[in-house]
Parts: sequence; structure tokens; C-alpha cells
Amino acid sequence: MTAEPPVTIRHYRPEDLEMLRQITVDTFGAVALDQMMEDRLGVWNDRDWKARKADSIDDDCQVNPEGCFVAEREGQILGYVTTRVDRVNSIGRIPNLAVVEAARGLGLGRRLIHHALDYFKMQELRVAKIETMASNVIGQNLYPSCGFEEIGRQVHFAMRL
Repeated sequence: MTAEPPVTIRHYRPEDLEMLRQITVDTFGAVALDQMMEDRLGVWNDRDWKARKADSIDDDCQVNPEGCFVAEREGQILGYVTTRVDRVNSIGRIPNLAVVEAARGLGLGRRLIHHALDYFKMQELRVAKIETMASNVIGQNLYPSCGFEEIGRQVHFAMRL
């Protein structure tokens, strides 16, 4: 039996964007706040939660492209992590992390998080943060195992106007 080729983590490239958008839509589902809002309030503005969530990846990649990283094997993107940097307050934030279903269980989420943390350290930031929905069981387990501590919980409210 031959071993699988290694997974490498590299910097994001603009030609990755459509695949990152697709991975986002395919993986977030029930753990996306926008989907929860849509389940309660219905679709508005002729754009569903998938479009809004995919747009957040566009924003991440535009605002901080040097802090976006892609995990790939033989040219196939298996996951990604995006980051935001607040230099004034010395905080690094991980707004989005996703791994395709077929590649889950390989430790890619953990590797991507550690890659983002290394990036924050190179930026000489003092604090890193990440958040997740209570329904995201994977995140609830993964993030503490990577060294994050739960600091607080937030309740989201929404209404149709």
C-alpha cells in the first residue's frame, strides 16, 4: 500500500478564492450564524446564507491576503484558514477555518490553526482569538485542544425589518 502524498500548507493565491468559497458553503451549514438567521427569518434581499457566508471569505482574503493559508495535496485544496490582524491592540483573530469532509480526521484543522498562530507570532501579536457557535461540536473540542481558553459566550439576536 502506498502512502498518501503529503498535505502542504501554503499562502492563499487569488485563484484559490472560488474553491475557498465552495468549501465554505459545503462545510459550514448548521454551524453558520447566517443559516440560523435564515432558518428563523427566511431569505432576504434575494441572497441566501451561502452567498453571505461566501462573501465573508472574499472579505478575509481581501483585507489580509498574507494571513490566509491553504492546505493542499497535489494541487487539490483540502482546507483553509483566514486571519485578521489588529496591530493597535495586538490581537490576531481567526474568522474562518474549514476542511473538506473527505479530509477530516487528518489533523488539518489543527495544522491550519497552528499555522495561523505561528503567523500571529511572526507579527508579534500578543493574543489570538477564535469563536464558534455552540452547535459546532468540532470547534468546541478542537480549539481548546490547540490552547484556546473559553472566555465568554455571546447570544445573537436578529429580527426582520
